[in-house]
Amino acid sequence: MASRSLSSWTPQENKLFEKALARFDKDTPDRWQNVARAVGGGKSAEEVKRHFEILMEDLRRIESGRIPFPNYRNC
Repeated sequence: MASRSLSSWTPQENKLFEKALARFDKDTPDRWQNVARAVGGGKSAEEVKRHFEILMEDLRRIESGRIPFPNYRNC
């Protein structure tokens, strides 16, 4: 399951990742290197790109109904 691959990311790293994605859009040269630098923690460009791909796949599964939308009220 994809979420296991994401568990090595701290909540702080995920927040930095989200902010970096907003700052460095798909048209930004060297996007993944910039995102990795913004996240810090020794994350490589390949790691942040893979993190993004996993999140997008999870989103596609949720939107297609293959995975139920999380019930955050129980968390």
